[in-house]
Amino acid sequence: MFDRIAGVYDLMNSAMTAGLHHRWRERAADLARVGPGSRVLDVATGTGDLALALARRVAPGGEVLGADFAEGMLARARAKADARGGDVRPRFELADVLALPYPDDRFDAATVGFGARNFDDLGRGLAEMARVVRPGGRVVVLEITTPTRPPLSLFYRLWFDRLVPALGHLAAALARSHDRAVAQAYTYLPNSVKRFPPPAELAAEMQRAGLEEIAYLLTAGGIVAIHAGTVAAHAPAAGARRSS
Repeated sequence: MFDRIAGVYDLMNSAMTAGLHHRWRERAADLARVGPGSRVLDVATGTGDLALALARRVAPGGEVLGADFAEGMLARARAKADARGGDVRPRFELADVLALPYPDDRFDAATVGFGARNFDDLGRGLAEMARVVRPGGRVVVLEITTPTRPPLSLFYRLWFDRLVPALGHLAAALARSHDRAVAQAYTYLPNSVKRFPPPAELAAEMQRAGLEEIAYLLTAGGIVAIHAGTVAAHAPAAGARRSS
């Protein structure tokens, strides 16, 4: 599905958020607390916007790796990085967050922007992110959440249950695509948000994955949550593959 929507993904992100998703990614990058020379992994990187925001923070001498299991998304991310240039150009490669092919303690931070709700096993994905980050490093999760207070909760239901699927159909038409997966993807989106844990439960899941000092902020009136935690020293989650 993600390969097949790669061509309209950036357009739909901007349409659904009025362009604010870039600002939210910048805030997530700030919470990673990285600087020149840092090494960062961005999982479920999609078309690479968060990885590019991180690249500006680790220059000079840093490294940003963007990982995703959708080659169509990665192709867009690589083209975007080539076009923008910069002192640090992110590297993008195929990888599954549930079994990351990187050694323990490899990175100073790991991030995910609007991708955690797509993890087939949230706990395992978070544990893998924590595993590849050194003790004291940061794990940041930027995700859509469900507001509970009216009137925003009422608008949210209208927007995600009715208008977002309609935008998906429009995007498919504008792309001259007869692939139903494009339209169906934007029915999947609101359903995936409904299934995702609310902020307090996600914080607890991050703690179980081996993180501490977990905090989160709500923005956009409570529609977006940004969680950040610190990898505990030598206290991996059960099942994580931290070497002795």
